[in-house]
Amino acid sequence: MSEPVRGIVVAHGEVAQALIDAAARISGETEGLVAVSNNECGRDEIARRLEEAAGDGPAVIFVDMPCGSCFFAAMGLSRDRPAVRVVTGVNLPMLLDFLHHRSLPPADGAIRAAEKGADAIRKT
Repeated sequence: MSEPVRGIVVAHGEVAQALIDAAARISGETEGLVAVSNNECGRDEIARRLEEAAGDGPAVIFVDMPCGSCFFAAMGLSRDRPAVRVVTGVNLPMLLDFLHHRSLPPADGAIRAAEKGADAIRKT
């Protein structure tokens, strides 16, 4: 894949930007992730923000929860674009892994990120 995959983090409030800021501090990577917030908008506006963030290239959309307006807007975009995939339950480990594997096709990157994010969840 010639163009690196863009990661879009869409979440409630300022969660998306906070996760991206933390990932940048840890990884040193300042490109590759874009924040989209649902502040002051409904599903249609979130969808517009996601389309703008994705541009025309490949993307993986990381959503905070597997339900609600952020999720449904992300799923709507991915249905129309095969080079856009959705991962729910975004967490810091999955974003860090994604940043280091942006050359993977979106489907492979989404699977890998979801596995890394799930592996990071522990009950002690």
